[in-house]
Amino acid sequence: MGLLEVKNLTKFFGGLRALNNVNMEVDKGEILGIIGSNGAGKTTLFDNITGFYRPDGGQVLFKGENITGLKPHVVCQRGITRTFQLVKPFAELTVLDNVMIGSFIRTSNGAEVRKKAQGILDFTGLRGREEQLAKDLTIPDRKRLELARALATEPELLLLDEVMSGLNPTESAAAQELVRKVRDGGVTILVVEHVMRAVMSISDRIIVLHYGEVIAQGTPKEISQNERVIESYLGRASFA
Repeated sequence: MGLLEVKNLTKFFGGLRALNNVNMEVDKGEILGIIGSNGAGKTTLFDNITGFYRPDGGQVLFKGENITGLKPHVVCQRGITRTFQLVKPFAELTVLDNVMIGSFIRTSNGAEVRKKAQGILDFTGLRGREEQLAKDLTIPDRKRLELARALATEPELLLLDEVMSGLNPTESAAAQELVRKVRDGGVTILVVEHVMRAVMSISDRIIVLHYGEVIAQGTPKEISQNERVIESYLGRASFA
């Protein structure tokens, strides 16, 4: 049994089937990558796992417990946290305050929350920017802040939605190293990413979505050699 199990998950938007009987497992301690073209259903899958949408069919099980359709804050309390493709921090609050907000889901002790948030800023490389307003951060630092806010909720499973998009190669490499460090700290990771070299580098396994269906899953090497994946998504020059 995986830490997270998705069984026959289906979601419609009007007449459009965004997810079609998706089945997958995430094992404790792994980094599982999800790839697919725009509109493949990747973010919709995240939305259904974390309670932002209620699926029209199927189940989401976390540690064997059915969490299908629970509210996002309840899912978060259970131990699943996500980041968002479009990073939207509390712009007029400081970096420290942004991270502290996430910590309050576990405790109401202000001193404890502050200490914990400062430790997370150290971990994510944001120490020294505590009093800076979130709106004044660079894109890479906003991405780090998004991750820091998620870590403040103490997740067992972290869903990362394009955490490396918009970064240059040096910034992307640093982001990959941070993701590995999070996993090494005991957090299981499910990551959606369009930057192929990045997702192939950090993932233990990869699942490929195509028009709401899982068309392949396997190791990065297996996926890069899968003819259906190459034709439908990767293309012949993806790793040239």
